[in-house]
Amino acid sequence: MQCWYGIDIGGTKIELVAYDATLVEQHRQRVTTPTQDYDAFLEAIDGLVRDADAALGSSAHAIGIGLPGVRDRRSGRQLSANVPSLTGRLVGEDLQARLQRPLAFGNDLQCFALSEAQGGAGAGYPSMFGAILGTGAGGGFCVDGQLVAGANGIAGEWGHWSIPATLLQRHALPVLGCACGLRGCLERYVSGNGLALIHEGRGGDALDAGAVVALAQAGDALAEQALAIHRDLLGYSFANLILAVDPHVIVLGGGLSKLEQLYRDLPAAIAPYLFQGVRVPPILPPAFGDAGGARGAALLARQHHPSC
Repeated sequence: MQCWYGIDIGGTKIELVAYDATLVEQHRQRVTTPTQDYDAFLEAIDGLVRDADAALGSSAHAIGIGLPGVRDRRSGRQLSANVPSLTGRLVGEDLQARLQRPLAFGNDLQCFALSEAQGGAGAGYPSMFGAILGTGAGGGFCVDGQLVAGANGIAGEWGHWSIPATLLQRHALPVLGCACGLRGCLERYVSGNGLALIHEGRGGDALDAGAVVALAQAGDALAEQALAIHRDLLGYSFANLILAVDPHVIVLGGGLSKLEQLYRDLPAAIAPYLFQGVRVPPILPPAFGDAGGARGAALLARQHHPSC
C-alpha cells in the first residue's frame, strides 16, 4: 500500500498519522513530547515510525515532519521555544540518520496551511493564506495547492512584521520585545496572548483571550475596548498581508479562529487600511481545525516525494 506519514510535533505531544494515496487515514498514534531530552525526542520519533510500519505491514514512502520553530537552512540547526531540547541541534540530519527514508520538513504553521489548501477550506482557490492566531501569530502561503516556503523557509511569518509606532500610539500600547529578537512584532499584539495583554494594559485581569471574550459578552466595558483595539490591529495586519501576497482566500487557525465574530467583523476592520479598488478576500474557518498538522505534514512529504 502506498502511504505517507505525517508527524506533528508540539510542546506537549507528538502525533503520527499515516495516510494512503487518497488521503484516507490508516493509522494514528501519539506520545508525550520529550521537551528537555534530545535523545529521548529522537527515540520517540523513531518509535512512532517503527510502530506505524508494524501496524501497516509496510513502510512509508516518505515522512513529513512539522517541526516547531525555525530551521536555519545554512547550518541546519533548529531554534525552538516550545521544545527546548531541539534548539541548536541538527534535527533534520539526526532524524534522517535514524529513519533512513525520504523526509520533508516544515513548521506547524505551514503544515496547517497546506492541509487547508488541499481538501480543506482553501481548496479550489488559486492561492490561499493560512493564518494562525493562537499563542503566537504566523502562517503559510499556498499557490495551486502547493506550499511556497521561500528561500529561508519562512514564507508566511507575518507575525514578525513590525507594527508602526503611529498605531501603537493611537492605542497607547508599549513597544514590546519578541522571542525572535525583534521588537514591536505583530504577534505580540494580535495573538491570543496579545489580546489578553491589551486587556491587562487597560486595567483588566483576564488570564487569556477566552476570558476576555467571555467578559465582553457579559458587557464588561474594558473587555469590549480590548476587543475593539485587537480588531483594529488585526485589520491592519491582514490588510498588509493582502497587499503583500494578495491571496484569494484567508483561512484562520489557532484558538482565536473559533471566535465567530472574527468572520463577521474582520472585513470591515481590514478595509480602511486598503486603497480603493482592493477587495478583502473571503475569510474562512478551518475545515480540519487542530487535526490539520499531521495531515499537512503528510501532504508536504507527498509534495516533495510524490513517487519515491
